[in-house]
Amino acid sequence: MPLLRRLAALLSDLRLAIVLLLLIAIASAIGTILPQGEERSLYLERFNADPWLGLVNGDRMLQLQLDQVYSSGWFLALLAWLGLALILCSWRRQWPALQAALRWIDYREPRQLSKLVLAETVASKDPEQGLEALAGSLRSQGWEVQAKAGRLAARRGVVGRVGPLLVHTGLVLLMVGAAWGALAGNRLERFLAPGRSIDLLDRSGNSQLTLTLDRFSIERDPAGRTEQFRSQLLLQPPGEAKALEEEISVNHPLRYRGMTVYQADWSLATITVQLGKSPYLQLPLQTFPELGDQLWGLVLPTRPDGTEPVLLTTTSEAGPVQVFGEGGDLITNLRPGGAAADVNGLPLRVVDVMPASGLLLKRDPGVPLVYLGFAITLLGGGLSLIATRQLWAVGDSQHGKLHVAGLCNRNLSGFAQEFPALLNKAGAFHG
Repeated sequence: MPLLRRLAALLSDLRLAIVLLLLIAIASAIGTILPQGEERSLYLERFNADPWLGLVNGDRMLQLQLDQVYSSGWFLALLAWLGLALILCSWRRQWPALQAALRWIDYREPRQLSKLVLAETVASKDPEQGLEALAGSLRSQGWEVQAKAGRLAARRGVVGRVGPLLVHTGLVLLMVGAAWGALAGNRLERFLAPGRSIDLLDRSGNSQLTLTLDRFSIERDPAGRTEQFRSQLLLQPPGEAKALEEEISVNHPLRYRGMTVYQADWSLATITVQLGKSPYLQLPLQTFPELGDQLWGLVLPTRPDGTEPVLLTTTSEAGPVQVFGEGGDLITNLRPGGAAADVNGLPLRVVDVMPASGLLLKRDPGVPLVYLGFAITLLGGGLSLIATRQLWAVGDSQHGKLHVAGLCNRNLSGFAQEFPALLNKAGAFHG
């Protein structure tokens, strides 16, 4: 038992909790800086050639689980350790402090009051009358008063003692919710072109929901910069005849049956072109990071044998589409829906460029616990700001004196300034 008590004291030590919080904050910062949940090849290719901070290469990064910080064993162990420390601290300190605050302390002798931080002795012709007047004044100011023969005890703001316990409870719930979400949550990122669908399956392979992108639009400022993008979604649950139509945009996700759909990104999916009098050709676009950010294009041959290719590139669904020759020279600019232009002796027309919506689908069963934990933590933090004040008074009829003393767990100087006013408002002291 002594060993267990020493271990509990060590785990609930405030310094240990601060160290754990610092480690969790550092780990969270690393998870924010480094890409998370990508393919192993990305880390090996990127960081083996250029180690992170000059120390951690791709292999070491995978070994340390830095590619999935928030679901790694060591990060969850830190959360569990901190949660255990908070539970032990609440059990050993906060709960006893709350119980002590709820108990009335009955001081009977003036010498007991003289040992308190705030203590004053005032001459009174009638201490009993003074006690009654003080009790009435305190009650009118919202104090709880317990009056007994020749003495009284009063207190105010006891609810503030609940605050630290609620803060600890909220933090524990928050960490449990975060760990639950990391272990049991699902995450899926997809680019969808209008008319395309995603079938969401359960673990048995049965369809839970069919998500179809009906329309996608991009709002731009006069300079052509993206301001907002919106997706009109059709949700078709199995067994239901009518699909639900919902709109999402950046910072306005959709929550449906425990799943959250975010408007995360956008891209360009396809380009439709016509070569001479050929049928419309819808061709997929790809990115060219080496040529710049948010640049899409494709290489298009202009001869039946695949020779004399040209490069078509664009940064927007509205165009222009730039056409480059084999030597890298700019041949022409084409507008989607506009007229054809001569390219290597062949009329080339861009019919349209189809954008794609970048959707992020998340199912996190721990979200309700996280929200509840935040709410309880905020409530506890607010209650912790309430000062708990206690006051005692003992009458001494034999010597014609009234002894008054008080305690306060925070803002003692403010209570000390208020202390004489409490006695004066009682109107019961006469020298």
